[in-house]
Amino acid sequence: QVRLVESGGGSVQAGGSLTLSCAASGFTQNNYCMAWFRQAPGKERERVAAIGRVRSTNYADSVKGRFTISQDNAKNTLYLQMNSLKPEDTAMYYCAAAPPVGVTLCSSYNYWGQGTQVTVSS
Repeated sequence: QVRLVESGGGSVQAGGSLTLSCAASGFTQNNYCMAWFRQAPGKERERVAAIGRVRSTNYADSVKGRFTISQDNAKNTLYLQMNSLKPEDTAMYYCAAAPPVGVTLCSSYNYWGQGTQVTVSS
């Protein structure tokens, strides 16, 4: 049974940092494509950062240079290091997993965590 559990959210002032964690169970995270999404009230869900099966990473333009996605394979855990936080980063953050397809590709993000709230005050 695939399960994703996020943690690490909280309230910080602008310019601060937070590290989100996503503990995976029921599958080996390293074999999947993994990503962080966020959704603020009244806004569409946005993919913030992703890591592929060949360990390539990509980021939304709004977070480039400030956020870093990483994995600890031994702990089967995904991280999102968030620095220089801005009020517009305030959102519910979700971890998601996409099952592998073929050698390097993935299907859709079918597995989701329950989310962790990040609130950045000015």
